[in-house]
Amino acid sequence: MLYQGNGFVIREFQKGDEASLALNANNFNVWKSVRDIFPHPYTYDDAVQWIDYNLGLDNPVNFTVEVDGDSVGAVGIIQGEDVYKKSMQIGYWLGEGYWGNGITTEAVKWLVDFCFSNFDINRVWASVFSNNEASKKVLKKCGFLHEATLKESIFKNNIYFDEHIYSVLKQ
Repeated sequence: MLYQGNGFVIREFQKGDEASLALNANNFNVWKSVRDIFPHPYTYDDAVQWIDYNLGLDNPVNFTVEVDGDSVGAVGIIQGEDVYKKSMQIGYWLGEGYWGNGITTEAVKWLVDFCFSNFDINRVWASVFSNNEASKKVLKKCGFLHEATLKESIFKNNIYFDEHIYSVLKQ
């Protein structure tokens, strides 16, 4: 366990998470606000592949959000490269049945602290689809500032969306 939250835990993925991960990830309302690399439908086999991938990493960068022993979401990081090496992108999703309970906000606050404490970076940033008001609110509650709007830079489900970039700097 990496973090004990208010009614949830953040930990590394493990064998046994497959069924609950697939159940919570296989949701159109989750899928419509994440990158296309996130499958839909999200099958048990997709969960097996994701967990196996993460178990094979020397340094974990993706973690599950666990509620009552079930994998119900995830948070993860992508280290910048080249001239972006001092920046880190975060991503997150939570099963729809757990929305509105403050879990995502608390998990993102933990993730930002994790990034600044464990990596030599100066900036953490996130990309949000223009129609994802809940995610924008989460980032603002976590101290992120809106940096930019990239007009129609996202094409998802045959619709163009603006991309909103939010960041927080290490102080």
